[in-house]
Amino acid sequence: MTRPARERKEQRTATATDTSESTTEVAVATERRRGNNDRWRDTATVVTLRLAVIALCLVLWQVMSGPVVPEYAVSKPTDVSHALWKLLGSSSGWTDIKVTSIEVAAGFAIGVVLGTVMGLLLGSFPLAGRVLEPLVAAVNGIPKIALAPLFLLFFGIGPWSKINIAVTGVSFVVFYNVYLGLRLRERELVEIVQVMGGRRHHVLGYVTIPTLAAPFFAALKTGGPLAILGVIGGEFIASSEGVGHELFTSAMNLDAATEFAGLIVLVVMTLILNGLLSWLDKYALKRLGLSPRRPTERRAG
Repeated sequence: MTRPARERKEQRTATATDTSESTTEVAVATERRRGNNDRWRDTATVVTLRLAVIALCLVLWQVMSGPVVPEYAVSKPTDVSHALWKLLGSSSGWTDIKVTSIEVAAGFAIGVVLGTVMGLLLGSFPLAGRVLEPLVAAVNGIPKIALAPLFLLFFGIGPWSKINIAVTGVSFVVFYNVYLGLRLRERELVEIVQVMGGRRHHVLGYVTIPTLAAPFFAALKTGGPLAILGVIGGEFIASSEGVGHELFTSAMNLDAATEFAGLIVLVVMTLILNGLLSWLDKYALKRLGLSPRRPTERRAG
């Protein structure tokens, strides 16, 4: 083959390769756009269906309140909206929300720290775990609301009694997830890292943290509602302010509209807390390289 012919053949080969790569890139970009459009369409469908279900429930509630169910027991959506507007428009209502929010945040944070430390200590020292695990299980078996009178004796009617009730609910959930996560850590991976010359911080970064990430954030999402439940339960028993106090007062006055308005506030608080924890979960897993890859990303890689 002559040199000009060989050069023309190489040029055709290079052109074909470039064309193939360009076609692949266009196909991947098209598939990614199609996937994004499908996700947006699915999200819009889900949101529309959710709103439709909520609207249907409200209509049934409005129609059935009175003729089917006593109005004094369930009120009506229109009355609840007026009570909610009144609650959010008063300084005392926002004071109750602020007090409950602070108690939930403090109890949740302290419970997470305490449960994490307990789980790491007992999970890192097997002998201590075998000795203390039955005692922890025994204490965890006590209903948390049953400890409320005891905390009231210790800490008084102020916020610390409610905070400690929330701590007991959150700390045990976090403890068990961290403790069992350490126990389920694959020993072979630890030994491989150690054989390759890795030290404690290498084992922590490459084995322990990736192993504990999923159960830890699952514990956070489970502990959030428990913190709210503990605080509200404590405010029900004895308090001078807070959303739980408002709910208890409304129940005693047979004010169903204000009762449901307070429940709506609790639902919103729960959704906000769950949203923050979900964002933190995704962000942390992404930083650790543990977030699931999309199908288009796997094919592009």
